[in-house]
Amino acid sequence: MPPSWAALPWVNESLAHQMEFVLLGFAHVPSLRPMLSAIFLAIFLLTLLGNTLIVILTNLDPGLRSPMYFFLRQLALVEICFSLDVAPRLLVTLLRPGRGVSLTSCALQLLLVLSCVTSECFLLTVMAWDRFLAICRPLRYGAIMSPRLCRLLATTCWLAGVPVALVFTIWLFNFPFCGPLGIRHFFCDIAPLLSLVCADTRVFETNVFAATVLVIMVPFCLITTSYVMILATILRMPSASGRHKALSTCASHLVVVILFYGTTGVIHLRPKSSYSPESKQVVSLSYTMVTPMLNPLIYSLRNKEVKAAFGRVCCGRQGSRLHE
Repeated sequence: MPPSWAALPWVNESLAHQMEFVLLGFAHVPSLRPMLSAIFLAIFLLTLLGNTLIVILTNLDPGLRSPMYFFLRQLALVEICFSLDVAPRLLVTLLRPGRGVSLTSCALQLLLVLSCVTSECFLLTVMAWDRFLAICRPLRYGAIMSPRLCRLLATTCWLAGVPVALVFTIWLFNFPFCGPLGIRHFFCDIAPLLSLVCADTRVFETNVFAATVLVIMVPFCLITTSYVMILATILRMPSASGRHKALSTCASHLVVVILFYGTTGVIHLRPKSSYSPESKQVVSLSYTMVTPMLNPLIYSLRNKEVKAAFGRVCCGRQGSRLHE
């Protein structure tokens, strides 16, 4: 650990003996902590508000009962879980620097982060497949995407990441850690935890890389293949309005995919990369805080059906109040 980090008053050997970690997120900019706290709190509240609104709209409005909006609701729920796992700890780190985090709490946070990232990868893949069927196989779409299949796919996406996350979390926390246990990040992640391990982690890192390729790159390749076929089908459409409508149903999902994979790939494909801890924190903020906040905005601002559903729900509530 560099001297500038080790000299911080809350990083000391007593914490190592207590087997607690200290999250050092943004400790290199102490003067900015109040401003960052306000910004991240606003982002957290907007994330909860936007994604909760998506969940409510897709549940209440009959016009949003298609498989596309069913999976959008699942994505919003994943983003809510992701934010609840990361944002409160980040705010505590900024407002109360030096507060210890037990090994159990750190392991649980890592488990949830890995599970949420995996679930989001699979959900984005299923959403791309849904768009592929709707555009490239429209006559068979209703028969294939039955409510039962949608529920099965959603359950699989939610549970698929748990075994992988559980294995690597248990494996990592069975390594011996060196004190002082200062994690140079704002949440418990694999890369900063590996820097504290006093053992040979090459086998672990190899397995993490292999799992990351399967969890991140394989879904990304499937999404890319789906969109290549979607684009080919759209280009063959004779009607300009038909092409525009097909593209508009995919645009929001494609933007979300680019935002998510553009940041997670940088971090999780290189557990011990050459990037500085400070730059890793900035990139991590993109997919843990910013992207969950932007997703509801992307889907609502570019989607006429979501905006219309919001109007119907609001008008319906106002109408019921007037009748009362």
